[in-house]
Amino acid sequence: MAAADLQNPDCTAQPSLSGDRESQISDSGSTKGGWITFLFIAGALTGLTLAAGGWGANLIVYLIKEFNVKRIDAAQISNVVSGSTSLFPIVGAIAADCFFGSFSIIALCSCISLLGVVLLALTTLDFLRPQQCEHGSTLCKNPSKIQFAVLYSGIALAVIGLGGTRFTLATMGADQFDKPKHQATFFNWYFFVFYVSAVISNTAIVYVEDNVSWTWGFGLTVVCNLIGLVIFLLGSRFYRHVKPQGSPFVDLARVFVAALRKRKVLISLNSDDYYYCHKHQGYVKMVTATTPTKSFRFLNRAALKTEGDIRADGLIAKPWRLCTVQQVEDLKTLIRIFPLWCTSIFLATPIGIQSSLIVLQALTMDRHLGPHFKIPAGSILVIALISTAISLTLIDRILSHAHHLQNQPAGPITPMLALWLFPQLALLGIGEAFHFPGQVSLYYQEFPTSLRSTSTAMISLLIAIAFYLSTAVIDLIRRTTKWLPDDLNNGRLDNVYWLLTVLGMLNFFGYLVCARMYKYKNTDEGHGTSNGSDQ
Repeated sequence: MAAADLQNPDCTAQPSLSGDRESQISDSGSTKGGWITFLFIAGALTGLTLAAGGWGANLIVYLIKEFNVKRIDAAQISNVVSGSTSLFPIVGAIAADCFFGSFSIIALCSCISLLGVVLLALTTLDFLRPQQCEHGSTLCKNPSKIQFAVLYSGIALAVIGLGGTRFTLATMGADQFDKPKHQATFFNWYFFVFYVSAVISNTAIVYVEDNVSWTWGFGLTVVCNLIGLVIFLLGSRFYRHVKPQGSPFVDLARVFVAALRKRKVLISLNSDDYYYCHKHQGYVKMVTATTPTKSFRFLNRAALKTEGDIRADGLIAKPWRLCTVQQVEDLKTLIRIFPLWCTSIFLATPIGIQSSLIVLQALTMDRHLGPHFKIPAGSILVIALISTAISLTLIDRILSHAHHLQNQPAGPITPMLALWLFPQLALLGIGEAFHFPGQVSLYYQEFPTSLRSTSTAMISLLIAIAFYLSTAVIDLIRRTTKWLPDDLNNGRLDNVYWLLTVLGMLNFFGYLVCARMYKYKNTDEGHGTSNGSDQ
């Protein structure tokens, strides 16, 4: 958060405006980075996504068919796993921002993910899974404690590894570019690679699992994870390594405490009464901030200089009583963006519910395409991924510049075609293309520089909350209605989706209000600095 070094310790002068970015990477080699690193980032993302999709996309089917778990229970487990996969990125992001840096976290979590998929591959062996339940039988043998322990250990390690890499990898990739325009383009292509990789894993690997063997399918995930890790490490000498800046959360807490301690002090309109500097490597450094903005004015007291706050050399004497203007503005940015972020939680909740229920729907439907090919139930969501990948390409290229079925199975499966699921999945994919990459780019640009990794993981955090919320919603519906029995043919999924539609519309109006009230911090695209206007 610094600009030019000052030999003069007088910190009362107005700061000059320049980017925090340059000072943060100055010691790490600014000549590195650029689009050459995208090849390694994309290669690592492809391998890790293929591995994650290989076990994650077909988890519900695997639990039902190989571990004799009931259908709705399997969907609930899948939602918890998906929520955890989205929750751990915030932990990895904080560790990257505060202590270890993105490169170390990605390398470590890739190894953890590799260990996890190896354990999952071992669960395909006969002695580590229960005896397969015969079709139509209600007397199925439950897994032993050891079998469950190996299964859940593998899932837990794979979730931790995936959570620590996906969005931290996005942050590290964006760190390789200086211009916001290039960063936005990177995010679009990053998610394009992600969704294309997910399409391949949700089709090719899932097909191998369903039609060849689970051992071969999970074995492929191990190979893909290993390849992704190797590609990432090969690009080490080309990366721009941004050094962690220490815990920014302490600075945010200091702003609250300092503002409360000075709550009786009158706010000054004189910019010279505020503190702008901090010490860095023996020098007094100017920070990138203008006069404190008028929004949340009570926080401005934290940067207001009073008697005894500053030492003779111009540095802070009482860290929990005086903060820099930049630290105050960083906290204001987080407060302003929080309502907008919250409205996205329920936007992702129906996605979580729909993702799990659609797989269960597909299991009860006719999935044949011709006499010899049957769509794997776990691959049905690939329609949303394809739709998202196509939409991302169109958004980046255009908007940014201006069956015949045979042999229908008998039994509990209805003759309704699984193709009826395609339109809603296509619309879901289009919505994701407009929503998630744009949010990641917004948070990356608007969050404080010291919270770069945390900013991109915020989208993951809301997805995590949404998946946990979707689990709670499904459980509530099961307890209070008869809409979701284990056999969905006897349920009322239409009522579930109508309920989500009503709640989604209410959330949409809330989002419009928050979006209308929000004003950008980084109004200057070229430099990403504040214009000093009321925000």
